[in-house]
Amino acid sequence: MRQIYDVVIVGSGLGGLVSANILAKEGRSVCVLEKNQQYGGNLQTFVRNKTIFDTGVHYIGGLSPGQNLYRYFKYLEIVEDLKLKKLDEDGFDIITFEGDDNEYPHAQGHDHFVQTLIAQFPEEEKAIRAYSLSLRETSGKFPLYELRGGNPQYENDNVFQKGAKEFIDSLTENKKLRAILAGTNFLYAGDGNRTPFYVHALSVNSYIQSAYRCVNGGSQITKLLLKRFKENGGMAFKYHEVVKFNVLDHKIASVSLKNGEEIKGKLFISNIEPKLTLKLVGEEHFRKSYTNRIQGIESVISAFSLYIVLKPESFPYLNKNYYHFKYEDRVWEAQDYTQRSWPEGYMFSMGVSGKTGQWGESITAMTYMHYEEVAPWADTFNTTSNKNDRGQTYNEFKAQKTEIFLDELEKKFPDLRSCIKEVYTSTPLSYRDYIGSNYGSMYGYVKDVENPLKSFVSPKTRIDNLMFTGQSLNMHGILGVTIGAVITCSEILGKDYLLGKIWEANASGKADNIK
Repeated sequence: MRQIYDVVIVGSGLGGLVSANILAKEGRSVCVLEKNQQYGGNLQTFVRNKTIFDTGVHYIGGLSPGQNLYRYFKYLEIVEDLKLKKLDEDGFDIITFEGDDNEYPHAQGHDHFVQTLIAQFPEEEKAIRAYSLSLRETSGKFPLYELRGGNPQYENDNVFQKGAKEFIDSLTENKKLRAILAGTNFLYAGDGNRTPFYVHALSVNSYIQSAYRCVNGGSQITKLLLKRFKENGGMAFKYHEVVKFNVLDHKIASVSLKNGEEIKGKLFISNIEPKLTLKLVGEEHFRKSYTNRIQGIESVISAFSLYIVLKPESFPYLNKNYYHFKYEDRVWEAQDYTQRSWPEGYMFSMGVSGKTGQWGESITAMTYMHYEEVAPWADTFNTTSNKNDRGQTYNEFKAQKTEIFLDELEKKFPDLRSCIKEVYTSTPLSYRDYIGSNYGSMYGYVKDVENPLKSFVSPKTRIDNLMFTGQSLNMHGILGVTIGAVITCSEILGKDYLLGKIWEANASGKADNIK
């Protein structure tokens, strides 16, 4: 280790790794500290029965040549080496409802998306076209979404005050179509009373542009970012848990590690939960109003997930995702479940490996779960590097939930149980311990149309050399967190300068080759 680094980044989630790469490319000495056995945050994968599962990244949008995430990844020099499988262009996401045998596809490409829905709802052409246009127009008001310079285009707009459910409902009286347009709201934990339409648009639009699965999981993104980072002189360390930020003369001088080491730096970027960061720094170093606001921001709901290893040649590979709802009129209320109604909806996605053909190898099914359900075991902690048994009652809780969830899955996918070799689970405690998110939150902080500034967290803090990055700042997801890291680094390098570098990399003329 160096005596002192230009930049110390705490946490190796996507935001931390993108920030590390940007700054290392600019010649800064950068050190990344990760507490876990594996780098990557939500990009982590794990293996069960020789089968790879994603922790959080099940598919990616905007990755066709010339699209937004593609251009960011090209600047980061990883896009040519990604191994991807494009999802079904006629329906990458399928919306379904209990009691309705029809399937309602979201197709790739806005023209194809529109025409596919018009074929099922010919009398709703005007509403469908208006919806597609609104997705594009709203997304376009955020400059970095389209790698544009200049100021945002929403200063005199109500983009933050427009509710997602309210706007979609205003387009059509057709309740089925309303539910279909809102049907992928699991991507951002949509709440009909609070979620702004811009969150819906930024989450959905890039998938309609293009949608891909990562072959052998999203950890390949982590590996490529780490490879490029080290090529630029960066240093990364696993099992290096930060337990304290040390403040001297109103600046961070160093961080103390659980292993007793101390790492010094000139600039510190926290890629861990802002709430936790304030505690590690010491809340006395911030204004009380600031700490109260950060600690008071509500976290997005968590999830319960099934990771299913399939028997060989038992279940066909489906090159699409399913969003299924028990109640057509409760698409926005699925997270307000009761013990009797759970689960009211779920996402169903299949893994893909280099040998995937006609038959599937794995399934991940995710549904909402409130942290309160696992609160009895909140004092336990369990990760690969720090193994602990949460006890018999916890295992019984998971087993009971697994059976209920499988019952729901078999309503849509009959005889699924006969295809299962093994099934594994994760709960809000798993997300809390492995990802470090507050109460196991899937997507950072709740965005509320009634109070749009409440969950806004600037990358800059009151401590001059401490900055934030990650999913709690702007938007979650691969694209949102990448843009968030660009925003953080823009505060250091200058927005126009950094955008110029990104555009320059995309004009290099190097052959494009998405595998």
